[in-house]
Amino acid sequence: MNQFTPQPGIMDIALYQGGKAHVEGVANVIKLSSNENPYGPSPVAVEAIRATAGQAHRYPSTEHLELRAAIGEVHGLDPDRIICGVGSDEVLQFVTQAYTGPGDEVIYTEHGFSMYPILARMAGATPVQVPERQRVVDVDAILAAVNDRTRLVFLANPANPTGTMLSEAEVIRLADGLPGNVLLVLDGAYAEFVEGFDGGAGLVSARGNVIMTRTFSKIYGLGGLRIGWGYAPREIIDVLNRIRQPFNLSTMQLAAAEAAVRDQDWVARCRSENAKWRGWMAERLAELGVPSDVSCANFILARFADRAEAEACDLFLQSRGVIVRRVAGYNLPQALRITVGDEAGCRAVVDAVRAFREAQA
Repeated sequence: MNQFTPQPGIMDIALYQGGKAHVEGVANVIKLSSNENPYGPSPVAVEAIRATAGQAHRYPSTEHLELRAAIGEVHGLDPDRIICGVGSDEVLQFVTQAYTGPGDEVIYTEHGFSMYPILARMAGATPVQVPERQRVVDVDAILAAVNDRTRLVFLANPANPTGTMLSEAEVIRLADGLPGNVLLVLDGAYAEFVEGFDGGAGLVSARGNVIMTRTFSKIYGLGGLRIGWGYAPREIIDVLNRIRQPFNLSTMQLAAAEAAVRDQDWVARCRSENAKWRGWMAERLAELGVPSDVSCANFILARFADRAEAEACDLFLQSRGVIVRRVAGYNLPQALRITVGDEAGCRAVVDAVRAFREAQA
């Protein structure tokens, strides 16, 4: 046995479980477990990827100037207040690493993204879970949990895996209610699925203790490349850049993301298709006795009578080659998170659930 002891908190981390991608014995599956864009990335992003292949021997930019400029231009933000990372997860990690440590507390909610407590423990901080109200973030519960050890509050809006969303007024109330030394981290991974929503950028611009993160993994269809970004006050960006690896994004990542963010017509098309089939699938499943909350993201949280029924439906779907996501680890054992696919994918889900109900009868 070796004598090396990991830092406190590390051995308390449960390994992150990604969405399942394969079913034994089933050759062709419909993967609806990871909230991926079924239409893929913009064609111009694909071309940018191809164009960079011959430059793989060159080191990438360390400052990400072109990508930050493109993001700033499209979203009307100051590029000097933008940081880019390996997915928004890395930016969240920078924030946690920079501003928390042993003895500090990090607040997240009952059904919040499972990376939040992992990031807290990585830094040696204590994750504090607060209850939600009917699968919606409860601002009063968060504020009641704040104490002199609190350093960060994580809020995904829209939320994963519930798909529910806090109003702008409630987010402002939360920001106003936090002490000045507590950072509010707005995780906007699904912000682009809400037309006209800025993901909290306005709050960041108006306050010194709010940070927003975004990703290219969802609506932009670049999950396989891992690219994200954050927007924060300049002094916070300066801190985060001091712990960022200088070459954390490759030339291919930078080129693909810049092309993708400039193709807002593709984003609008994907958002429209998602809204259309999300509504259709939710309505058809509700008719089959499987309700869901109104979702503002690219998935729905389908609710069943209990855990046993949810797991039985999941196994039935797998037998039909349809892979969705169990969310017992998010304190929702009676539910399945189902990504909104294309028309064929959504119809396959509804047909399989209908067959499951018929088999139960």
